[in-house]
Amino acid sequence: MAVEKKFVEDGFVKASLDEYFANQLSRAGYGGMEINRTPMGTQIVVYSEKPGMVIGKAGKVIRKLTRDVGRLYNLDNPQIDAQEVKRPELNAQMMATRLASSIERGWYFRKAGHNAMRAIMNSGALGCEIILSGKVTGARSRVEKMVNGYIKHAGKPVDDIVDEGFAVAVKKLGTIGCKVRIIHPGAVLPDSYHLKEIVEEAVAEVAPEESESSGVEELVKAEATGEVAEAEDVESTEEATEAKAAEEVPEAEPEVKAESEEVESATGSDENVPEPEDEQLPGEQRRLVEGVWQHKHEEHDYWHPMARVHRGDN
Repeated sequence: MAVEKKFVEDGFVKASLDEYFANQLSRAGYGGMEINRTPMGTQIVVYSEKPGMVIGKAGKVIRKLTRDVGRLYNLDNPQIDAQEVKRPELNAQMMATRLASSIERGWYFRKAGHNAMRAIMNSGALGCEIILSGKVTGARSRVEKMVNGYIKHAGKPVDDIVDEGFAVAVKKLGTIGCKVRIIHPGAVLPDSYHLKEIVEEAVAEVAPEESESSGVEELVKAEATGEVAEAEDVESTEEATEAKAAEEVPEAEPEVKAESEEVESATGSDENVPEPEDEQLPGEQRRLVEGVWQHKHEEHDYWHPMARVHRGDN
C-alpha cells in the first residue's frame, strides 16, 4: 500500500471510531478518544464524564465495544481504556453535546449558547467560539456565531492549542449543527510575550544596608586583630608631637624680650640727651625724637631739628 493511501485509511478509521463512540456513549458524556498503534496491539483511550458507564457492570459494555471495534475496523488486538475528564467545561466535545441536548429540549439557541460560553470562560479558558448553523428560527437556515476571548483560526496553532468539538441537535424543522472551539488555560499563544522585571532598583535600595553592615563587620574584625589598638597608638603619638610643639613656642619669647629691651634702652638714651641752652621763644614747642631735639614755632609751623639754621636768621 502506498504511503498516501495508508494515511488516508488511518484518518478514515480514526474519524469512524470517533463517530461510533459518540453514538454508543452519548449518555456517558463522551469527550473524545485517542488511538495509539503499538507492536502489542492497538490501544484506544476513551475520555468520558462518567467512565463507569463506559465500563459497564462487570466490564460488560467495554468488552462489547472491544469486540465491535476489532470486527468493524479490522484492528489488531484492540484494547480500550476509559478515562474520566475532571473538568468537562474545558472539553469541546462534551460542551458541544450539552449544547445540542439543550437545544433539543427546547432552549432558545442564543440562551443555550451564552450559557455554554459562560461556563467555559468561568473555567479559565483563554478563548471560546460557538457556531450554530441550521434552522435555528424560522424556515430559513442561517449561521449564528458567538465568540469570547482569544481564538486562532489558521496556521499550526489551530492544530496545537485549539480543541474542537461537534454535535448535532435534531429538531422538528431540521438539524442544527453545534460546533465548539476552546483554547485551554495552559496554552502558549504564538504571539504572547512577557516583560522582564527590573532588578536594579531593588539592588540600589539594598546597597546602603549592606555597606553599613559591612562597616560594622570590619570594625569587629579590626578589634579582633588588634588594628583598633594600633590606631589608638597613632593618636597618642600625634598628641605627644602637638605637646612638644607647644613647648617649643615659649623659646621665642626671649627674642621678643631682647627687642623690647633694645627699645627701652633706646628710649632711655633719649632721656639722657641734654636740652639745648637756647632760650625758648614765645609759642615755641619742643620734643625729643631719637636723641634729636625738634621744635616748631610761628615762623616755621612744622617739626624740624633745632640745630637747623633758618634762612631768615642768616
